[in-house]
Parts: sequence; structure tokens; C-alpha cells
Amino acid sequence: MTEPRETQANALLDTLQRERGGQLKVFLGAAPGVGKTYAMLARAAELKRQGSDVVVGVVETHGRRETAALLEGLEVLPRKAVEHRGHRLDEFDLDAMLARKPRIALIDELAHRNAPGSRHERRWQDVVELLDAGIDVYTTINIQHLESLNDVVYRITGVRVSETVPDSVFDRLRDIVLVDLPPRELIERLQQGKVYVPEQAAHALQAFFSPSNLTALRELAMQTAADRVGSDLREAQFARGLPGVPLRRGVLVAIDGRGQSEYLVRVARRLAERRDAPWTVVTVQSGKPAGAAQQLELDHAFALARRLGGMTEVLHGGSIVEALLDHAARSGISAIVIGRTRERPIARLLNRTLTQQLIQRGAHYELTIVSTPAARARSRRSLRELGGSLGARDATLALMATALATAFGWAVERWAGLDDLSAVFIVAVVIIAARTRMTAAVLAAGLCFLAYNFFFIEPRMTFFIGARQGVATVLLFLVAALVAGRLASKLRMQVLALRASNAHATALQTLGRQLASAADLGQVVKAGRDALKRALEADAIVALGDALPERDASTNLDDKDRAAADWTRKHGQPAGRYTDTLAGSAWWFLPLAAGKVTGVVGLRFPAQTSRLGAEQRRLAEAMADDIAQAVVRTRLVADLEDARVSGESERLRSALLSSVSHDLRSPLASIIGAASSLDLYSGAMDAADRRSLLETIRMEGERLDRYIQNLLDMTRLGHGGLALNRDWIGVDELIGSAVTRLQRYQPQARFDVSLADGLEPIWVHPALIEQALFNVIENACKFSPAGAAVAIDVRRVDLEGGALGSSPEQALRIDVRDRGPGIPAEERARIFDMFYSVERGDRGSHGTGLGLAICRGMIGAHGGSVEALPGTAGRGTTIRITLPHAEPPPNSP
Repeated sequence: MTEPRETQANALLDTLQRERGGQLKVFLGAAPGVGKTYAMLARAAELKRQGSDVVVGVVETHGRRETAALLEGLEVLPRKAVEHRGHRLDEFDLDAMLARKPRIALIDELAHRNAPGSRHERRWQDVVELLDAGIDVYTTINIQHLESLNDVVYRITGVRVSETVPDSVFDRLRDIVLVDLPPRELIERLQQGKVYVPEQAAHALQAFFSPSNLTALRELAMQTAADRVGSDLREAQFARGLPGVPLRRGVLVAIDGRGQSEYLVRVARRLAERRDAPWTVVTVQSGKPAGAAQQLELDHAFALARRLGGMTEVLHGGSIVEALLDHAARSGISAIVIGRTRERPIARLLNRTLTQQLIQRGAHYELTIVSTPAARARSRRSLRELGGSLGARDATLALMATALATAFGWAVERWAGLDDLSAVFIVAVVIIAARTRMTAAVLAAGLCFLAYNFFFIEPRMTFFIGARQGVATVLLFLVAALVAGRLASKLRMQVLALRASNAHATALQTLGRQLASAADLGQVVKAGRDALKRALEADAIVALGDALPERDASTNLDDKDRAAADWTRKHGQPAGRYTDTLAGSAWWFLPLAAGKVTGVVGLRFPAQTSRLGAEQRRLAEAMADDIAQAVVRTRLVADLEDARVSGESERLRSALLSSVSHDLRSPLASIIGAASSLDLYSGAMDAADRRSLLETIRMEGERLDRYIQNLLDMTRLGHGGLALNRDWIGVDELIGSAVTRLQRYQPQARFDVSLADGLEPIWVHPALIEQALFNVIENACKFSPAGAAVAIDVRRVDLEGGALGSSPEQALRIDVRDRGPGIPAEERARIFDMFYSVERGDRGSHGTGLGLAICRGMIGAHGGSVEALPGTAGRGTTIRITLPHAEPPPNSP
């Protein structure tokens, strides 16, 4: 039940993405001269009369008067002059059209190649940028310019078209208009000079414009238009959730870079389009390094696949069949496309060919085998022209290994007396197979066979073998050498494949660890930049937002580079070197996209790196994706932290307002009430009542002063403005001062003070420590029952909490114990937070929630600590203050 829902969701998503930008309308023709431009201008003129905003970006009339007449009344954008090799070329002005931003732009000849120095290499890229900007585009194209039909058109006409448009552009179609003209009428127009000038027309009639070619191209155009209409219908059905619609399953095409790769890519594209299915192009690296020509073909095929809208991937494994089937199983593939390869008779006899193994082991897949013998023959000829697969170095190594094995065998035979020396030569073959390739191992096996026969088989110094036993020995030796060489070579290829795969995985794993430990965006950028430099051996930049590094020796970004980076950031597509967009830049820019573009990655490879391999491209793109995810994660964490801090600040603000409103109002109310009574009724009062009211005013004023002082102390603590003016003071003096001050406000309070013998004066800020002790003792008195004494115990301990000793690591410990209800264990750590208040805690309903917080700040400024512990006998709470021993600086007075 999940697949139909997924299919419907995919269809809805495709529809939304296509409608989010501008709409593309294509006027499709089978050949030049059928009237595509005329039909487009006629439709534009009609829309203009209806009030639509239509602007002509570029239209080629080719001297046709009836076509030029349709331009009257339409706004035509001036073209942009581009200088190239001393010539002035007029091209479409993309920036002017983006600035004008009409509702509809007319862009003729979609497959046109722009002049060098333009922003994009092809005009279809200009159209894509207009669509992304929300501008509807009307354009024209002939069927032979569609990339996936390039080989089909070549087989029909014998002409290889160089200006092509990727099929992915057609995926953005909103509407397609087939402009049709029968071949006979088109040929008549050609003969009348309405398509080409007479000289060109005569040549065209003999070549491209033959009746058979035009008929085939016309049928191809009709089929393409019908396929597009069918695809739109299927998407509409998917979006509406109609039943009976075939499910999307993937198409996988495997290429090897041996003469037919681009053809297979185009075949797979057409197959996937008919099935409305995603498709992927893969190559399998089994450890054997690809030659320069082979790698170049693979790179071109991968680039073509990406232009056509497919995905690309490089697979690693010792077995091509296992790698293909494993990827197909993981990726939901239903059809596999391969080219027909040369099959060795022995492999065919043993059912070991690629085709046979895929049929046997992938029975539930649809297998399409494409045969292109001409391309295969061209590939074989090109490989032979390159000198074959055996290089001079490999041949030299085979000869040296044979010579060394012969010399070693002679020494062993002479000094050790061994007769059977075949193992010596087999070891030489295995070493060559492990160090080079299979062809060198076969050569080494043949040379070792001849050397063993010539030097060690009777009669010696001749290739003649005198006994049957000798013939059997030599033949068995040859078989053993070939088998050992084959196994060693296969093992080597598997090791190389595993090494390449591990290098890719290690680079990504290293980047992942560094990004995971990055705490902010600066660390993410640094980790990503360093990892890109190491893994790709290139200069790298990681820029977030609109920021790019300033001009310096390490980056050296010129105006072209910055323009390419800006284009990548705006459009979310690669630009610069190795692309068709602003290719004049020395940097290759990739977008950092995770939902939306958050920045760009720039890579500058050495000048001699003329092209990027598929592995380098995949690794760079994967690392850019990881960096983008890390940027999003880091920003999310920062946003959450900001939200947390904002919430905490709001909570503290609310608590402060609540505390101020209560703790300022209460003493003020008492002061105002007492003062009002004295003002109104002082004559009726005796001296004792007046003194009582005056005492109330004084005590409430002092209470108000203490509260304001607490607020000021917390402000200084929070902003680091609390300065320590240390001096020597006796411990008994500190305790006595705090107790005496408290008894002025609470005469009924009782204390049980225990001071250890021999307590020396301490080097502290006396006023701060006295205020901290006052806050703690006042808190204890508040929650002790009436008549119960607050216990104060003072002694010296070591910092580990052991007994008193002479160690310099000593501290003063002050325990203040009350007899109140106590504090639950889970709330003891929180009582030192500002404005924290619980009925059962040491704050009570009348506390400000600042006393113990201030105490912790003041003691902490001296390097000490404050903690809440349970009381004795299960009742009350003990507040423990620990002050480390401190000495004044040597030069202090």
C-alpha cells in the first residue's frame, strides 16, 4: 500500500516544483523550415493583443519577410555585443531580460551555442535561468537537437548534430506544440528559397532534406510529442491517485568506456522516459586501472548522463556481476541495460560471461542487451593504436623476473642439490601478477616456461623434451603458473578496488568526525575546508551566505570567480571550471544545499588537471553535502540555544519583576503605614507607641536597603564587576559580626557556635564573606522553629575532606545547620539559582530568592564552594561553605 502513495506523492512534488518557476512552452519541428518561429510569433502576437506582457529576447528570421512582419508590435530586446577574436557577435542579453522580467519571453533556437565569453555556453542554460526567475519562456527546437535522440538521428541522416539540448530541459515543459509540415511541402519551400539560400538549399536537398530523412524525422517528432503528452497524462493520474497506473521503477545502465558508453546512456534515457522511471548510469571498478582513452570516455558519458537528467555512480568490487546486482537490489532497479561485449569461447562454454551470469543470477530483472559492433570495432582499433594493453614497463619486469628466477634456480640446484625447481618460477609469476596486470603475468608465465624447459629439463640448453615425464612436468608447470598468475592478479585487482573504496569512505568518515566535533560555524567551515584540501589535493574555500574571502594570495578570487560563486549560490547548481556555466573561472563551485542553498564550496585544482574523474566529482559532491548538513545542524543548535537563553532571560525577568513587586511593596507599605499613623495620630499616642512605629520604619527601611544591596551585588556578580579587596581577618570576628548584625533584626534568634582551636586569620574580602555568612545564617534562622538554635561549626580540613593536617592544601569549612523541615534531595542543587523559591525550601514564601545565589557568587569569587546537605538526625538542612587557604602575594604589604 505504500508504493501507490509514494508514487502519488512524487507526482504531486514534481508538479509543484515545475509550477514553482516559470512555464516552458516548446514549438517542436521535424526539421528547419517547418514554421516553428512563425507559429511562436503568431501566438505571441495574439497574447499581446489580449494584454499579456510579451518581450522578444532573440528571434532569427533568416530573411523571411512573413516571419519578420510578425515582429511588428512586439517589444524586442536589444542584443548584447560580444567580442571574440576581433569579431563582434550579437547575442541574447540575459541580464537585460532578467531586469525587464516580462511575463513571457520569446527565445528562438533553444539549441544555439553562445559566443565564447557569455555567461552560459548554451542558450538552453539561459532559458533555465529565466524559468528559475519566474519568467515564462516560449522557444523553438528541431527534433534532431534532442540529446537522447542524437544517435538515432545519426543513423537516419548520417549527420552527427553537435548542438544538442538535454532531455532534462524537456522535463520542465508545461506545453508542447508540434509544428508539422509534410515532407513534400517542406521540400517545395526549400526549392523556393524560403528555408536556405539557393546554394545551401541545393546541398541540403542532396543530404539532410531527402524525402526518406524528413519522413523519419517527422515520425520521430510525432512520437516524442506523443510520449510527452503521455507522460503529462500519467503525472496527472498519479497526482489524482487514480488506480491502474504502473509504478515507477528504476533503470540501470552499466558502461565500461570501451566505445559504446554514450550510446548506452542515450538508450537508457529513452527507455526510462517511456517508462517514466528514474535511471542511473554506473561503471564498476574492479581494481584494474582504466586507460586514458577509456577514462575519458567514461567521464564524457557521465557528463552526458547528468545533462540528460540521470544519476551517476562508480561501483567498487571484485565481481562486476555482484556489484551490479547488489546496487540494483538496494536502489529499486527493475531493468538493467548493458552493451554486448566480446565473449571468450572458454567463458561462454563455462557460462561465465557477463550476460550469462546476469541472466542466471538476476532472473527477476529485465535485461536489455544493446549491440553496437561498429563502436566496438572502433574501440578495439583505438586500443591497438595506443600500443595494446601490455606496456614496456610490464614486459621489462616480466623479463627481469624470469632472469632472476633462472639465476636463483641455478644457485639452488648447484648448492642445495634440488632437482624440482618449478616452484621458483611459479613464485616469480605470482610476484609479477601481484605487482602488475594479468597480461604481464601471462608473459612471465610463458617466459618462465621456456626458461625452465631450456635450462633445467633434460636435455638442457634446448627446447626439446626427451621423456614423457618431462613433457608432463613442463605442461603442468605452465598450467600451474597460469592459474597462480590469474589468482594473484585477481586478488590484486580486488585489493586495489577495496583500497579505492576505502579511501573514499575514509575521507567522508574523517570529515564526519571533524564536523561532529565542530561547535560553531567557524569550526565547521575550517573543518570542511581542510578536509577538502586533503582529500582532493586542491585549494578549497567554504563560504556561507553572501560572504566570499577577500582577495589574497591563497584564494585569489577574481571577478570571474566571484561571478561563478554568486551564480552557484543563487541557482543551486555547479558553475565555473569543468561546467558549461562561466567556464572561464579557475575555480569549480558547488552549492551547499540542504533544503536550501546556505553557501558555496570552491575548489581550484592544478592547471594541468584538465578534467575531473568521476570519483573526484562524486567525492567532492558528497563532502559538500556533508558540510551543508553540518551547517544546518550548527545553525539549528545555535537557534535552539538562543531560544533557550531567551526563555531563561524571560523567566528571570518575570521572577525579578515578581520579586521586586513583592519585596519592595511590603517594606514600603509598612513604612508608609507607620509614617501615616505618626502624622495623623501622634498626639493621641504615648511615647512607647511612637517609638514602636519609628522602630518599624527603621527596620523596614533597613530591610529595603538589604534587598536593594542584594540586587546590586547580583548585578556586579553577573557582569564581573565584583572586585576583591583582600585583608587578614579572624574567623571568630567574621562569625561574630554576622551573628551580631542578624540579632539586631531578629533578637529572638539563638545560635550554637563551635570554633575549632587554633584557627588562624584568613586572607579574604571581609565585607563579602561577612555578607555571605549573614545570608546563610539569616536563611537558617527563618526556617528554624521558635527557640531552636542554629548550629555554626567552623574547622580546618584538607581539600579532600580528610582530617586536619599540616598539608598546604587546606581549606576553612563552615557548616550552618538549621532545625527546619529540610529540602528534598532533588531540589538542593537548585536553591542556589536566582529567584528559585519553594515553600519547603530555604526560601519560603517571604524570601527574595537572591540570598543564597549571592552567597554562591561571593564564595565562588574566592575560589570556594557552597553546597546544601541534609541535616542531622533526619531534620533540617546543612549549608556548607568551603574556603580554600590563600596567601597574599610576596610584595603585598
